[in-house]
Amino acid sequence: MATKIRLQRHGKKGKPFYYIVVADSRAPRDGKFIERLGSYNPNTNPATIDINFDQAVKWVGNGAQPTDTARAILSYKGVLYKNHLNGGIRKGALTQEQAEAKFEAWLEGKDAKIEAKKAGLSSKKEEAKKANLVEETKVKEAKAAAIAAKNTPVVEEEAPAAEEVVEAAPESQEEASAE
Repeated sequence: MATKIRLQRHGKKGKPFYYIVVADSRAPRDGKFIERLGSYNPNTNPATIDINFDQAVKWVGNGAQPTDTARAILSYKGVLYKNHLNGGIRKGALTQEQAEAKFEAWLEGKDAKIEAKKAGLSSKKEEAKKANLVEETKVKEAKAAAIAAKNTPVVEEEAPAAEEVVEAAPESQEEASAE
């Protein structure tokens, strides 16, 4: 019987949630399965993957073929790398201790990358909040200034006295006639 490691869809429309299962390749996508290995939630950032690592390694080692997406998930969690190291142990290229050391080093590097991504996402979120706060304060100050300008009484400037205007006009006429 040909077995596949694949995703079984659950969840609401537009909000998928997947179980990672081992199933007969002829079974329907959401139908009968042999064993459930874990779950995958792509709605979170970064995506949440919960997997029974030992069972997944066992199934891959026994020849279960993962689908493309399941292969990416298993690779991300290190199942395929562990299977690769187990192959090296079977062939005699590595000892069990060497394989464990390589896998632990790989896990530490992977965890560091994941933590860096989470830290980067949280810092971006904080920067966005600060930028929004600055924009909101600018808008609030502009609205306050507009309201203050609207509510202040209009101060009328005093027009020049009529006598000064009348006096200025004859002088200019006299100057004009003198020329």
